[in-house]
Amino acid sequence: MNRSIKRIAIAVLVMFLILLVDVNYLQAVQAPSLASRPSNPRTEYAQNQVQRGNIVTADGTTIATSTPATSGLFKWQRSYPGGAIYAPVTGYDTVYTQSQAPNYAAGVERAQNGLLTGTGSELAFRNFIDMITNKPQKGATVQTTINSAAQKTAYEQLRQILRGKTLNGKQQVGGVVALNPSTGAILAMASYPSYDPNQLATHDTTTLNQTYTQLSQASPSPLINSAAQTTMPPGSTFKIVTSSAWYTQDATRNTQTIVDSPQPLTLPNGNPLNNDSNEQCGNGSGKTQVLIAFAQSCNTPFAKIGLQLGGATIKSTATSYGLNNPAALDIPGVTVSPSNFTAESDPSFTALDAIGQHDTTVTAMQEAMFAATVANGGVLMKPYLIKQVTASDLSVVQQTQAQELSHPISSTVAGYEKDMMTAVVQDPEGTANAFNQNNEQSLVIAGKTGTAQNGSGSTTPDAVFTAFAPADNPKIAVGVMIQGGGYGAAAAAPIAVAVINAYLATLGNPR
Repeated sequence: MNRSIKRIAIAVLVMFLILLVDVNYLQAVQAPSLASRPSNPRTEYAQNQVQRGNIVTADGTTIATSTPATSGLFKWQRSYPGGAIYAPVTGYDTVYTQSQAPNYAAGVERAQNGLLTGTGSELAFRNFIDMITNKPQKGATVQTTINSAAQKTAYEQLRQILRGKTLNGKQQVGGVVALNPSTGAILAMASYPSYDPNQLATHDTTTLNQTYTQLSQASPSPLINSAAQTTMPPGSTFKIVTSSAWYTQDATRNTQTIVDSPQPLTLPNGNPLNNDSNEQCGNGSGKTQVLIAFAQSCNTPFAKIGLQLGGATIKSTATSYGLNNPAALDIPGVTVSPSNFTAESDPSFTALDAIGQHDTTVTAMQEAMFAATVANGGVLMKPYLIKQVTASDLSVVQQTQAQELSHPISSTVAGYEKDMMTAVVQDPEGTANAFNQNNEQSLVIAGKTGTAQNGSGSTTPDAVFTAFAPADNPKIAVGVMIQGGGYGAAAAAPIAVAVINAYLATLGNPR
């Protein structure tokens, strides 16, 4: 009898131990994975019971906030006061958790989700204090680098020029990026077409799913940030890179150096390459100062320079400027498509690549990086969008420090590039001079136009412009790309200058 009881007791003890181990395993080991399962609605519910932190601009404009919900299970309703203007910056957040539906969040909302919901490790002490003082948990405030005046102007300019415009039956797209050249802070990042994030902030999951499907399946999708995700040929703006490589190769070269400028240039494959409208470069002698060739945006001199340099040399410089460079894509809160330059084995293709054609592609972000590098004396700062994060007690829990990304050119070469870019806008025969005469007044802008054949079957090229200002005291660098916009000076330059003026006005209009 005693032996039987002993066996039963041991069996019961073993079962208790198994249950104890199982409970502790579930609580300590499996809890995170169980909480993040898409089928678990409790995480979704818990996330939406906390007042999500605000997202604000550098100058204090609230662009994402949470207000008490008027009905339903959730306590808070997310809203976006700026709507489509700031959509590429804020992104969107939905009632789903990111583990339930990874695509149902974007932008700063996605990148800073832990801090915005108050669950980030940086807020652990603050949450502990709130718990013992019986205060409700609250998300942190994320301050971006965006300047509201520059952002609004960029979006309104894009909408004005692109609304209702189509290419091959589809809405044309465009993007604008403005950077602080000395820090890399993103001052503006606008995209068209855009969307209203408020439509995705609904608590009705049926409506949410329908809206998301409609937006994501549209062509082009408004959810795509055309300022950082849409790539186009850079056209003649790439002559900044080509000339940078050329200057760097030989220290005796300067803006007055004479280069060959035939019209046309016969490529190694026997095909002719022409200047725009078959125009002669300079005085038509076939020899031109490189500054004049750049200001007039002559194709043949830079195509020939490309042949002399070779694809590998140009690619090395392009990579330093941010193309083919994964580090340039790592911007928290921004999904960036790579800008690409391929070193071709066929020299005829290299000639085309040297003038921003063939298969070279960039984003508006990359265009702004071209100008920012020159403006900053040859140093490219890493772009960033998130300035700092503050807890509910206003303590700073995260702050971005300016970081050098690369050093593509020397300060001397940067000076040459600045002089050439200034000539584009200021010289009588510069490609942007006609625009300058009517729009700039006393402001001196350094820029480069681009008119890029897009290979889309359309006879209308893409319009590109990259610039910085004031030329001798740079405060802002801008990149603009307009699909099917035509000449860069006509379509893209006015947008860039409007953004520049809007931003400089907030600084007291330094000239």
